[in-house]
Amino acid sequence: MLVLSGIGVIVAGFLLRFNPLLVVLVAALVTGLAAGMDPLTIVAALGKSFNDTRYISVIWIVLPVIGMLEAKGLQERARAIVASMAGATAGRLLWGYLLLRQLTAAVGLISMAGHAQTVRPLLAPMAVAAAERQGLSGDDELDRIKALAAATDNIGVFFGEDIFLAIGSILLMKGILQSAGIALPPFALSVWAIPSAVSAFLIHGFRLWRLDRRLTRRLEGARP
Repeated sequence: MLVLSGIGVIVAGFLLRFNPLLVVLVAALVTGLAAGMDPLTIVAALGKSFNDTRYISVIWIVLPVIGMLEAKGLQERARAIVASMAGATAGRLLWGYLLLRQLTAAVGLISMAGHAQTVRPLLAPMAVAAAERQGLSGDDELDRIKALAAATDNIGVFFGEDIFLAIGSILLMKGILQSAGIALPPFALSVWAIPSAVSAFLIHGFRLWRLDRRLTRRLEGARP
């Protein structure tokens, strides 16, 4: 039962609002010592786990780079690019991103884009700039465009990733069906994800078309 003392450390640490990383590290040390492991073995196990999942630490390299680019005017540059494009609208821009996001997610490139690395620094400012050129103004309305940009990313990756064979959701469904006595290969599951992805693309694409139509009507109504 002493091995479970690490759980108590985690609960106490979170209740006292200590640093989560420190709490997890102390809990691992307490659990290892309670299990009779020497400190060197515990440190070696932690190092091996970190090395096996070292791709997770890439985010700590990407985020400072994105922050530095934003400090140097990345969002302003993105807005300027959209402002220089004659035919760019908020709906068309988001529609193109939706298509790209679904296609890349369908081949397993899920981490190629996302909220932190694409939506906030690039897509949302570009969509806002296009909407402003279409006559949209006001913080609440522009915040809705930002939310729609985030929703476009969510819809694209959520319905696109299931087409990829080696994604976790496909493997989870295969395992659940197999435990129920239903044998289905992952390829069959991924094929049946295509109609859902197409439907999601058409439905959200229709929403984006309505957005452009509403903004166009507003712009025409504001002209003298």
